[in-house]
Amino acid sequence: MILINLWSLLLRKLRLYKYSIIFKVLFWLALLGSYVAAVLPQDLAPQIGSLGDKAHHVLAFIVLALLLRLGYKIHYWYAFLLLVGYGTFIEFSQLYAINRCGDFKDVLADTVGVFIGLKLYKYLQKVF
Repeated sequence: MILINLWSLLLRKLRLYKYSIIFKVLFWLALLGSYVAAVLPQDLAPQIGSLGDKAHHVLAFIVLALLLRLGYKIHYWYAFLLLVGYGTFIEFSQLYAINRCGDFKDVLADTVGVFIGLKLYKYLQKVF
C-alpha cells in the first residue's frame, strides 16, 4: 500500500505524461542495466539484497513494465509481448554467457512481473 501511495504522489507531481521523456530515459537505462546484469558472469553479477532470484526477476519486470507504459503510449498487449520477449531473449543470451545458464522459471517470473506492472499501471491510470 505504501508503494502505491508513493507512486500516486510521484504521478501526481509529474502529471503522468508531461515528463514522459524522463520515463523513456529511465526505461532504456533500466533495460540496459538489466541486460548487463543478466549476462555478466555469476561471480561478477551484482548481489541485490536478500531476496531470491525469482523475486528479483519479478521486481525488475514490474519496473520495466511501468516505465515502458509511462514513457510510451503503446497498447497493453504490445507492451506485454515486448517485455516477455525481452525476458526470453535474456534467458537465451545466458546460454552463451560465461558461468550463466538460461532458466524457463526465470521467464515465468519475468512474465509475472510484467503482468503485475501492467495491472499496476492500469490501476494508477484509473486513480488519476
